[in-house]
Amino acid sequence: MAPPSAPAARLVLACALAAGLVERGAAASHSLAFNSSAWTLDAENSVLYQLGCVYCTSPETADLENLAIFVPAQYMTATLNSDGVTYTASIDSSAARRIGGFTSLTAPIVIPVNTPGYAAFQPPTSYTYSSISSYLKAGIIYVQAGMRGRTNGYDSNGDLSYSGGAPWGVADLKAAVRYLRYNAALLPGNLSSIISAGMSGGGAQSCLAGTTGDSSLYTPYLESIGAAMEDASGHSLSDAFFASMCWCPITSLDTADLAYEWNMGQFTFSGTRASSSYRSALSQDMAKAFATFINSANLKDADGQVLSLTTSSSGIYLAGSYYQHLVKVVEGSLSNYLVDTEFNSSETSSGNGGMMDMMGGGPDGANNGEERRLRRRLGTNTHETPALYVQSLNTEAGEDWVTYDEATGAVSITGLEAFAKHVKVATKNCPAFDDMDRGQAENYVFGNDEQDVRHFDTTVSGLLSSNSDSYSSFSDWNSGKAQEFATDIAALDKFSKGRDYRMNMYNPMYYILPSYGGYGRSQVAPHFRIRTGITQGDTALTVEVNLALALEHNPMVKSVDFETVWGEGHVTAERTGDATSNLIEWIKELLPSSSTTTNADDASTATNTSSSDGNMTVISAAIGRQHLFAASPIMRLLLVFVTTMMMMMAAVVPL
Repeated sequence: MAPPSAPAARLVLACALAAGLVERGAAASHSLAFNSSAWTLDAENSVLYQLGCVYCTSPETADLENLAIFVPAQYMTATLNSDGVTYTASIDSSAARRIGGFTSLTAPIVIPVNTPGYAAFQPPTSYTYSSISSYLKAGIIYVQAGMRGRTNGYDSNGDLSYSGGAPWGVADLKAAVRYLRYNAALLPGNLSSIISAGMSGGGAQSCLAGTTGDSSLYTPYLESIGAAMEDASGHSLSDAFFASMCWCPITSLDTADLAYEWNMGQFTFSGTRASSSYRSALSQDMAKAFATFINSANLKDADGQVLSLTTSSSGIYLAGSYYQHLVKVVEGSLSNYLVDTEFNSSETSSGNGGMMDMMGGGPDGANNGEERRLRRRLGTNTHETPALYVQSLNTEAGEDWVTYDEATGAVSITGLEAFAKHVKVATKNCPAFDDMDRGQAENYVFGNDEQDVRHFDTTVSGLLSSNSDSYSSFSDWNSGKAQEFATDIAALDKFSKGRDYRMNMYNPMYYILPSYGGYGRSQVAPHFRIRTGITQGDTALTVEVNLALALEHNPMVKSVDFETVWGEGHVTAERTGDATSNLIEWIKELLPSSSTTTNADDASTATNTSSSDGNMTVISAAIGRQHLFAASPIMRLLLVFVTTMMMMMAAVVPL
């Protein structure tokens, strides 16, 4: 759609939006217009904030589908209302009011995705400064957007109150972003620089936020809750992100079960993989199916070489360029650990600290608990030298599987089998994600309104059906499982969308890898940072490696910062430092023109530079096409001025 010919028309519409006179979906129960007269001020810490901002007109559950926004008070001009409690505030566009190099028009916006195990995220109902202080002190605007999780909501009578599972968590997140951009004239910050950050299931949904921008697959879901699809003047809005931080993302669920068996399951011979169980044969068949996937995926290394797996004399497809690439990733992780670690010390790495604060409080499960307390479990840095640490790895394993050259610092391992046996041990049943008894979080992700938990893995379903004759020779074979899988996978959601449609919405590879049908059909974020604890048994190392490989060769992506962290498990793993500080530093690196310019007279130049920087061209162009107010700093200045004048002259309080 062509932009309006008269900028004045957009000014009038922006002013009407500020006054609450123009809103989309006026008959709905909630307004999309942001209330500029409902700010609360934390004077001691110079923070203006609002809680409970419902971000869509027809939420299925307003308790979850609302957001809280926290802004450095220096970015706004605030006047105390007659109630003596709340404030009316407008954007202060003064370039002199900088925090960490950012201004009210250049400040990035961080949205944490605090959804471990794809759980729901309850937005805050009260204010706590300590959990957000690091971001605000750095000049970053912090938005906590509630979102639905893997399960449906039910009332006290057991009746369905709202839908959960795919794609509702990410759809809600997109609706929150659209709400911010709908109200761009009233809110500070650079709305072309929105960054998501999450861990585990939250890392997966943060990754999806970055890879599914403006995907049409989400449209019916967004429209059903009254998300802001257009601005006040009728031009399309964007839900694309600028960058995504992903710690230990549990993602790529279409192949995650297969990857788990190839990477770890094929080396495990107990539990559900014991030789007496049909699942030992299923595990091997799944590992073979993963090799088939890799050999059709067309993944490439840094040199552009297509990676593949080939048969091996022992094990299942433990040879080929893809296999060697994984070996190098493992060796690089250990090598980095030996360089990063201070040996002969009682101190341990604080690599995964800080995320609980970043998320506004730690979730139950993934970010705390026993594994968090026992990180670096393969060895502590009380060893006197790197060589002695490597020696301890071999001693504990009962075999010499790691070699260390003290002169060069080079590390080598005998292969992935020893790595999986001694470091990355399988901790889940077979299958790992589509559990035979529907007991995993991911089974809930693909439930529907009629049944909250369902099977979803089409490859496993096919193997159970096609190999039933061979599996039936095992005493624990359940002949009804094949039909159970098939029935679940055939189920539709309330929009008559099937498993494949929903899986595509929740699979980042669908959008970023050319071998998938969704390639090129979304606005992919230009920047990604991925960190994973290499010892985690929660998912295969291949998941994050494949994600990084695909992103590195995607033309929309400008930078991919990927590391595996030795000795860390399923946590907010970092090689050094803490998660919050490292995330903030990464954001500053992505926006150097904003963070390094100190001359107040150069504010508009810095803003324009950040919008046209090579690292921002893709996202700025996309959002510019969506006629987002924030894409033009000059327009933002005009909008702020006129909106403020209109509010003062008309004494208007937005609805």
